[in-house]
Amino acid sequence: MDRTNEALLSDLIVLAKADNIVTESEYDLIFKLATAMDISKEVVDSLFESPVPSVVQESELQRITHFYKLMLVMNVDQEAHDKELVVIRNFGVKMGIRPGVIDQMLFKMEQYEDKIIPSEEIMKIFQTYYN
Repeated sequence: MDRTNEALLSDLIVLAKADNIVTESEYDLIFKLATAMDISKEVVDSLFESPVPSVVQESELQRITHFYKLMLVMNVDQEAHDKELVVIRNFGVKMGIRPGVIDQMLFKMEQYEDKIIPSEEIMKIFQTYYN
């Protein structure tokens, strides 16, 4: 079993649990992502009980992708609670994402009805801060 994928899923679970309520839409998205990683429902449910520690991805693209997945989980229920915002900011900083990028991503998501930022926009944000 790939511990890195379990750690990445655990991050999503920690974020989903930040407001003390895991909605059906949050669980479904996490399970869908787990399925894409070849992780069983049993493992997902065990991670909800005992998340494993975070692992920072090596490549910048992996970190961007992981941060985006965190944003998707936070927004899937159409509510970004203050506790979730604190958790996602902490994950971003821990991943080495600049605070300005985190702020810009969180600001930009509010401009879209479904809170999903198109990938081209995400890349523009990162290029602005990293070039």
